[in-house]
Amino acid sequence: MEIRLARTDELDLAGEITQAAYSAFTSGPADPYVAKLRDAATRAAEAELYVAEDGGALLGNVTWCPRGSAWREISQPDEGEFRMLAVAPGAQGQGVGEALARFCLEMSRAAGDRGVVISSMEQMAAAHRLYRRLGFTRLPERDWSPAPGVQLIAFELHHG
Repeated sequence: MEIRLARTDELDLAGEITQAAYSAFTSGPADPYVAKLRDAATRAAEAELYVAEDGGALLGNVTWCPRGSAWREISQPDEGEFRMLAVAPGAQGQGVGEALARFCLEMSRAAGDRGVVISSMEQMAAAHRLYRRLGFTRLPERDWSPAPGVQLIAFELHHG
């Protein structure tokens, strides 16, 4: 499996994968978040969109939010942040999500960050298990709500 920046010709598929991975956590096609999930082109332009690819198949993607990116939500200047970690439904449970998360942790270390923070929907239990396994802990003082009825919980990992 290779993790690399998404190519322009992969952005539609990356958006489809993201929307599919999050479908259980949206209220359906009319949910305004669905359009944001599918809009990989904007994420690639305003942040950095990385894909996990194996044998020509896209397995997942993640949005890395570099310093200065409008996609940063809860990070301080000395922290890394990633968003919208998504694995294609057929590739879930095969280590793709963990590989993408570890890739982001390495990018953060290379940037000299003191750690990484992320937000997650309260219902995303499988993601929370992954984050805890990687060493993330809850950061309740940065929990927040981006829209009525949507509560996000925060996690942090300090580089040691």
